Amino acid sequence: MNIDFSKEEAHIVDAVAQVIRDYPVDTYLVGGYVRDKFLGRPSKDIDILCVGDGIEMANRVSELLEDSSGVTVFKRFGTAMLKSRGLEVEFVGARKESYSSYSRKPVVKPGELKDDLLRRDFTINALAVKIESSGLGEMIDMFGGMDDLNAGIIRTPNEPDTTFSDDPLRMLRAIRFANQLKFVIDDETFRGIKRQAGRLKIISMERISAEVQKIMECQRPSLGFKLLEYGGLLPLFLPEISAMKGVESKNGVSHKDNFYHTLEVLDRLCSKSNDLWLRWAALLHDVGKPRTKKFDQNAGWTFHGHETVGAKMVPGIFKRLKLPMGQQMRFVKKMVALHLRPIALTKEEATDSAVRRLLFEAGNDIDSLLLLCEADITSKNPEKVKRYLENYQKVRARISEVEERDEIRNWQPPISGDLIMKTFNLKPSREVGIIKDSIREAILEGEIPNDFDPAFEFMIKKGRDLGLSPAKPESKQ
Repeated sequence: MNIDFSKEEAHIVDAVAQVIRDYPVDTYLVGGYVRDKFLGRPSKDIDILCVGDGIEMANRVSELLEDSSGVTVFKRFGTAMLKSRGLEVEFVGARKESYSSYSRKPVVKPGELKDDLLRRDFTINALAVKIESSGLGEMIDMFGGMDDLNAGIIRTPNEPDTTFSDDPLRMLRAIRFANQLKFVIDDETFRGIKRQAGRLKIISMERISAEVQKIMECQRPSLGFKLLEYGGLLPLFLPEISAMKGVESKNGVSHKDNFYHTLEVLDRLCSKSNDLWLRWAALLHDVGKPRTKKFDQNAGWTFHGHETVGAKMVPGIFKRLKLPMGQQMRFVKKMVALHLRPIALTKEEATDSAVRRLLFEAGNDIDSLLLLCEADITSKNPEKVKRYLENYQKVRARISEVEERDEIRNWQPPISGDLIMKTFNLKPSREVGIIKDSIREAILEGEIPNDFDPAFEFMIKKGRDLGLSPAKPESKQ
C-alpha cells in the first residue's frame, strides 16, 4: 500500500520495518494518524500498534534512531512514547478493555488486533495499515471506516451506547470531529449521544474543557455548539449558554433567540480573528441576558445592564471550566463589560469625552473590542448592516484622532497618589482617592489637558475645596 510520507515519517516507518526483521511482531499504523493521512491533513503524532509488547518495540526502534529523545513509558496505560525529528511516536500493545458503570478507567487486558480496533471511538479512527519488514502491507478496515471517511460520516465501530458509556468524552470528540472535519454524525450514533449524555458527569472538567477549546478553534464553532445543545451536553458544563436558547412572546412582542444570535456573532468573529480568548468573549458577550430579561409595556423586551451582569459571571464560568484565571479571564471579562460602549458611540456624534473614556478603559484591547462589536451586527437587513459598519468606521476615525492628540490609551494620570499625600501631608485616606479620581475625571472630560502642570494646579484647587492646605504649594517636585 502507498502512503505519501514526509521524510521524517518515512524515517520512523523504516526504523520499525528494520526492527520487525529481528523482532517479528505484527505491527500497524493506526488511529487518527492513518485517518489524517487519507484526508491529507498534517500530523505531528504517529500511533503504532503491536500485537505484542509495544514498549519493547519502542525501545528497539529508539535504539535505531540516532535523534531519538529516548523512550518514555506510561506503565498505567501500557504505552511508550519517543520523539524524533519533530514527531511524537506512541507505541501500544493491542488490548481489550472493560469498564464499570461508575468510572471511565478501564480494566485493560492484552488482546488481538480486532479487540483493539473495536474499542476505538469511531470507524474513521479504527483503520490500520500493517508495517512489514519490506515496507507497508495491507490496510485493515474491519468496520467500514474508509466508506465513512469518503462519505464524511462519524460513526462508532461498536454499539454507540457501549462506546459512549465506556468513555463519555467520546461524545464530545464526536462533535469536535464533526466540527473540525465538516463531517456528519450518523443518526444512530447521535441518538446514542442523547441517551448517554448524563454519563459526561464522570469526566473531569479539564478533559471536557480541552475538547471545548478545540471546538472554539474551529473555523465555524457554531456547528459544534449547536450539536452540544441538541445532544443534551451543553447544559452539563455551560448551562449559561444553553439558557440563552428560546424566544418568549408577550402581547405579540417577541425577542430574538439569543443562543443563535450568539453563535452567529461567534462565527462572524472567527472569520476575522484567530484569537481564542476574543472568541470566548464573543461566546459570552450576551451571557447576562437571561438574568436581566424584562418586559416593558412601552419598550418591549429589555436586557438593561446585561453587559455588567455578564462580566461578573465570567470568572465563575472560567473557574468551573478550569480555564486560565489570569490575564485571559480578565481580557474576556473586560470585553463582555465594554461590548456595548462602541455601539453607543455609533448612535450619536461621539464626544471627545466619550472616546477618551473608551480608550482609557479598553487600552491596548480597543481593536479587539471593535472587532467584537462589528461581529455583533447580525441584522438580516443589508442596508442596516451597511449603515452600522459605516458608523463603526467613523468611530474608528474618531478614536484615532483623539488618541493621537490626547495619548489616552493605557494612560495613567500625571499626578500620583504619593505626590498628593506629600503635597497635603496626608496618609493613605479617602481624601487622596477623591483628589486622584477628580483629576482623572477632569482630564477624561476635557476640563484640563493631559499634562502635569494643569493637573497639579487642579489638585491644589481640589484639595482646598476639601479643606486641605498644601504644605508647599509653590513646589511641584
